Amino acid sequence: MILPAPSSPIRLLDLAAEHAALQPALNDAMREVLDSAAFIQGPAVGQFAAELGEYLGGAHVIPCANGTDALTLALMNLNLPTGAEVITPAFTYVATLEAAALLGLRPVLVDVLPDTFNVDPAAVEAAITPRTGAIVAVHLFGQCADLETLRSISTRHGMALIEDNAQALGATFRFGDGETAFAGAVGAVGTTSFFPSKNLGGLGDGGALLTRDAERAALLHQLANHGQSQKYYHQCIGLNSRLDTLQAALLRVKLRQLPHNTAARQAVAARYDAALAAVPGIAIPARDARSSHVFHQYTIQVEDGSRRDALQLFLQKCGVPTMIYYPLPVHAQPAYAYLGYQAGKFPVAERLCGAVLSLPIHPLLTAEQQEYVIVRISEFFGQ
Repeated sequence: MILPAPSSPIRLLDLAAEHAALQPALNDAMREVLDSAAFIQGPAVGQFAAELGEYLGGAHVIPCANGTDALTLALMNLNLPTGAEVITPAFTYVATLEAAALLGLRPVLVDVLPDTFNVDPAAVEAAITPRTGAIVAVHLFGQCADLETLRSISTRHGMALIEDNAQALGATFRFGDGETAFAGAVGAVGTTSFFPSKNLGGLGDGGALLTRDAERAALLHQLANHGQSQKYYHQCIGLNSRLDTLQAALLRVKLRQLPHNTAARQAVAARYDAALAAVPGIAIPARDARSSHVFHQYTIQVEDGSRRDALQLFLQKCGVPTMIYYPLPVHAQPAYAYLGYQAGKFPVAERLCGAVLSLPIHPLLTAEQQEYVIVRISEFFGQ
């Protein structure tokens, strides 16, 4: 099929266009902060935390400097002994392990499920030892991990469940008893990131912790602010990890758009699903019926892994940007060679790293642009 290139370039993520539509509100928010000169812990920080908490069904929100700090603070809050084990998926961004390693804890990796990309609960349970202190579940690409089983495992073994929710803010999970909960608000602590590319992204770094426990929330506030309960009175050793007022003010503006943007991403994903499901050689993202999906990424699997890189190069030449999340499982990263895992230990994660390809998805992706992406993929596979 001969299809001309779309009238405007296709972008993996089009932040400039998203921000252009919000420019007057963003300008007003910036001007208010500049006029107040309350650049650290200004009113917008607490306002943003309250508004995000309301959006997430009443969770306590503790803003911090970035998503990696959020993970670090969540683990600090557990007071685990040096060398305690923290179970994490082998297919994730390195920050999930980094936080544990920096605290003198030992990441213990487990494999993931081949369809949803999320951690395999059976592998988690098999990895538990007397030294295990916590389980970190990553809600990858916008869909919840199996929170029902993971919560049951953590409760049964008396250990904390931490949710790395950097990619699934606003997703929900429906439990067997009918309870519905937001991702990040099920375990002891949830974490998220406001890195600019996230579904709710700032204009710089930022992060937050989530919990339903008011006492834990108060301690997390202390930990994120030098361990102090009031200025110059320090109850514990903490971090200097604060979301600055300017980012909070801008995030307040963008939070108001999050429901609309989530629906737009889901509509893009539905069009991809309908068009690509019958293309031989690829698998569209699997959906867990218990979880909503906010589609931080739309990630296909190329069934013949040797063709994934060829497809990416073909699309690049056609003007279609793509990304591989992630080219290496974390145990293959040189920084984590000390953990001692050998190639072949996590076959699903290793296969996914050679098969996954994330397609353009953002709220302003037009039908014309998306049709061009779909046609080019179909062309590559001979359709």
